[in-house]
Amino acid sequence: MNWNPDHYHLYTDHRLRPALDLLGQVALASPMVIYDLGCGTGHVTSLLSKRWNTAIVTGIDTSEEMLDRARQDHPSIEWKNEDIRDFNPASKANLIFSNAALHWLDDHEELFPRLISQLRPGGVFAVQMPNNFTAPSHSLLFDLAGTDRWFDKLGHLVRPAPVHNINWYYDLLSAYEGNLNIWETTYFQVLKGKNAVLEWTRSTALRPFLAALEGEDIKAFEQEYAERLLEAYPLKRDGSTIYPFSRLFIVLELAEE
Repeated sequence: MNWNPDHYHLYTDHRLRPALDLLGQVALASPMVIYDLGCGTGHVTSLLSKRWNTAIVTGIDTSEEMLDRARQDHPSIEWKNEDIRDFNPASKANLIFSNAALHWLDDHEELFPRLISQLRPGGVFAVQMPNNFTAPSHSLLFDLAGTDRWFDKLGHLVRPAPVHNINWYYDLLSAYEGNLNIWETTYFQVLKGKNAVLEWTRSTALRPFLAALEGEDIKAFEQEYAERLLEAYPLKRDGSTIYPFSRLFIVLELAEE
């Protein structure tokens, strides 16, 4: 699946705000080694580098399109094309930061402990994940992919919600010695555009579905989805759309030895 950096940045302010909220809860004074997992175009990675300007900061992503933009915009930072599932750095981290990436991966009961094992004592695991999978923007997409017309081509892309509830993550992570902070926030995003939620999902949830289609099917599927979205998220009088979007946050600070 290819990523379009320009389209992803259409709503930069709304996408950046959760990353800043997560960053604000990381209390490390002077980490030496930082990894940004799922760094995309490197906007957030650059903020990590500016806040801790003596740290070695590495951005990791599987999209060459995103990494090309990151290298162009932030040449002083190290960028690696690597799957998060294979993350096994030579130097263990003081901070593993991941903004809106881990929800693309399954099996968090195995993934999270493995990532945390790459932290040094006193290190921090800071994660933000979209948790909007039961919202109309997502449920309508999954329902449409499961209809008779589209199931053979798209049914395999419908998966159970990859993000669990807060209690599930607490049970998984509370066994670690240290401080655990978990919370969820719903952002009532005011978006501009005729079908703003469609534009939002084009660069995220909708992408794998369109990538699995060819020719006229791409336009037909998107049009059917767009019509359903406009019913679920009607335009306000001023032409804006309110798009509630929930996100789950985790900050685990390991105890010092």
